[in-house]
Amino acid sequence: MDLLFDPQLAASYTSPPQRIRILSEHWVHRQLYCPSCGRDNVMQYGNNSRIADFYCVECGENYELKSQSKNRFDAKLVDGAYGTMMARLAGPGLPNLLLLGYEAQALQVTNLLVVPKQFFIPALIEQRQPLRASARRAGWIGCNILLDQIPQAGRIFLIRDKQPASKADVLAKWQRILFVRDQHDLSAKGWLLSVMRCIEQLGRATFALEDVYSCEDELKLTYPSNQNIRPKIRQQLQVLRNKGYLKFLGNGTYRLLI
Repeated sequence: MDLLFDPQLAASYTSPPQRIRILSEHWVHRQLYCPSCGRDNVMQYGNNSRIADFYCVECGENYELKSQSKNRFDAKLVDGAYGTMMARLAGPGLPNLLLLGYEAQALQVTNLLVVPKQFFIPALIEQRQPLRASARRAGWIGCNILLDQIPQAGRIFLIRDKQPASKADVLAKWQRILFVRDQHDLSAKGWLLSVMRCIEQLGRATFALEDVYSCEDELKLTYPSNQNIRPKIRQQLQVLRNKGYLKFLGNGTYRLLI
């Protein structure tokens, strides 16, 4: 995988954002394989497509690209209109998210990860303040995506620190977390992802039920109307066990398999 942009493609553009858009989109089209099915390349939608930026002709997955000139992705990713994003969450048209980091001077890709669409829930979308009355789009309300609230299992690196990941590993990771798509209700999905994050925060592969209960106060803040936090935790652990994410070892002990 060639990590360098081709600067000649954007030689006629003077705007830095336009240059990067052209270079990064061309790079993705030429270099990226589909992380879902492994097809050697993804196709690009036409300019200003409301569906996504790229799609796979083999499996039909859609991908939206966000690029930034930073070595690490921030906890929050600035996105578009809040209302539009919330409507996409409730409908079938939500694409997977590609996050591309690059070095501006070297014009080189440093990091590339994909966040599968099933990991997006309303709790991850932060509403920003409306634009001031003096702004060109006065009253417009944007949003941020809270990347740091997404479980690690939902952040699949194709390139990390300029090192491409094994394609087989990427495809395997994608397949292992497809079960999250089985949760069509956003509230149920939110609970599942919250418990997945709690397990990851423990920092070990083998853990006890009591360890997950340590997240009870945090979950109370996330779900203030729920008075049955512990039963809900046990319910989600059972779902994760049934989906092969966890293995129940007995005596309230589990092992993380993914």
